[in-house]
Amino acid sequence: MSPRSHYLQCAGFEVHYTEWGADDAPVVIAWHGLARTGRDMDVLAEYLSPHYRVICPDTIGRGLSQWSAHPHAHYCLAFYARLAADLLDQLDIQAAHWIGTSMGGAIGTVCAAGVLQPTLKSRIRSLVLNDNAPELAPAAIQRIRNYAGNPPSFDTVQALEAFFRQAYQPYGWLSDAQWRHLTETSVRRLADGRVTPHYDPAMVQQFIHYPDDYQIWQHYDLLRIPLLCLRGADSDLVLPSTIAAMRQRGPGAAGLLQVKEVSGCGHAPALNVAAQLEPIAHFLQAASR
Repeated sequence: MSPRSHYLQCAGFEVHYTEWGADDAPVVIAWHGLARTGRDMDVLAEYLSPHYRVICPDTIGRGLSQWSAHPHAHYCLAFYARLAADLLDQLDIQAAHWIGTSMGGAIGTVCAAGVLQPTLKSRIRSLVLNDNAPELAPAAIQRIRNYAGNPPSFDTVQALEAFFRQAYQPYGWLSDAQWRHLTETSVRRLADGRVTPHYDPAMVQQFIHYPDDYQIWQHYDLLRIPLLCLRGADSDLVLPSTIAAMRQRGPGAAGLLQVKEVSGCGHAPALNVAAQLEPIAHFLQAASR
């Protein structure tokens, strides 16, 4: 099955998203990580598409969505939540499950909490955090900020793929075809003819202007929906101590939190193999009852 490609004007920006599955099926929003695109969710979306309508947006400044001329104003969780609310409103989605990798998980958390976008609180029925948590390790954030803020450029797409294979080694196992797909769905050509990752480097200004944007315990504590946290066993971003705290607060204290460690991965599991896909499908099935 191939995705259907769409564009919408959301919160003043052209937003690209792909869509999988039947129009009348239960909805899953699958949101990518910081320097990635919605096409990272292709394997997951195809896997779920026999039973769900899966929506995979490109955040502004990534992929085929519009870039912001004012990074300070728009590259932050508050605006991403506004973007998500407008997307769901325009698609008339009244109920959805949310799967988010890294940044996508944080967007899902603040949307489901309902503080920034109250209309979303009752519409997000469950949440999957893929190597994301309400507190992230500062050293890992600095590492991500350093590489994402200075994307390299290469003469050839094959050289870019070699870079991705090294930079995203913590994703775990990907087939050769999947590495090629990851590269071809997240490449742009510069004016000088070289190729580089397909995102706006200014999006890392989020960490300058909003240094505490990913410290979101106040939102996590409000959640009362089923939550599955997939943690890469070797993750340097989501620490075991944070998982322990999650178990004692918010949905953890309410008995709504499940945690699964994903062996062979760091930050973040690629959501491309049965050991990662099957727990998500079982979780969604239980959350839908």
